[in-house]
Amino acid sequence: MSSLGPATTDVSAAPVESVRPQVHAKAPATRLADYAELAKPRIAVMALVTVAVGYVLAAGENWSWAGLLHALGGIGLAAIASGALNQYLERQSDARMTRTENRPLPAGRLSGNEVLAVGIISAIVSIAWLVWQVNILTAVITSLTLVLYLAIYTPMKKHSSLATTVGAVPGALPPVLGWVAAGGSLDSGALSLFAILFLWQFPHFLAIAWLCRDDYEAAGMKMLPRAAANRPGLTGLMGVVYALALLVVSAWPRQLGLAGDAYLAAAIVLGTGYLAAAIRFWWSESTSTARGVLYASLVHLPLLLAAMTWDHFRLLN
Repeated sequence: MSSLGPATTDVSAAPVESVRPQVHAKAPATRLADYAELAKPRIAVMALVTVAVGYVLAAGENWSWAGLLHALGGIGLAAIASGALNQYLERQSDARMTRTENRPLPAGRLSGNEVLAVGIISAIVSIAWLVWQVNILTAVITSLTLVLYLAIYTPMKKHSSLATTVGAVPGALPPVLGWVAAGGSLDSGALSLFAILFLWQFPHFLAIAWLCRDDYEAAGMKMLPRAAANRPGLTGLMGVVYALALLVVSAWPRQLGLAGDAYLAAAIVLGTGYLAAAIRFWWSESTSTARGVLYASLVHLPLLLAAMTWDHFRLLN
């Protein structure tokens, strides 16, 4: 989810290796940093946090460090695979956008074959690890997550803004992966976690897409509805609708007994803050109000998950 300058015909026609000069002499530290960047570490870490939350909520007092670490290890490798293969598939688009033009592939610091190998090997080892050390269901849903993200969402961005809805599905599956990794079934508890993550993504992403609309347009990605260009406020209004839905759905874990009244109070306060930021963006679409939605989203989700986890164990004890 990105930002930037118009691409030239030469850039669009050239292979990615010619878009940026190749760097042949790479210091080990720099090369290691480039490989780490393939995983999109900030996104991967947030995803693994939600995996951990799903795991401990499903396992309750029976959770174990060994089981959690195996789940995080296998799913973490899937996150590396999705990040690397996404950057391989979008290397031409990344070269056209200011926010991504310095990634290892468009900048020429890593070759396409290197990145492709990292992605494929990580995916294979991930699924094998999950089958061997976790369970088949976790491996199957992880495979589905990779397919949705790489084979459907990634190419769909070039054709329809509905890609954001499709992409929100794999984006919401990590807590479900943690849930089933702990032995939980695909029940209402798993669905409640999925629904919260699914709805949370929309105001967050719509703000990014609005901020980076020129960049996405330069890369040929249709990340905002076509009508948004001629209807100021539409993007903000969509964010408000999703933030309001999230506020309502966030009460579901309380109804299911996953957490108690303390969590519910936190969900109301945090959800109201997120909604207020979305309303402010709707009222006046600007860089500052869009960034306000981003900041609110990055406060909302970690605190909501922390409150849910804390209150869950408070009830158990």
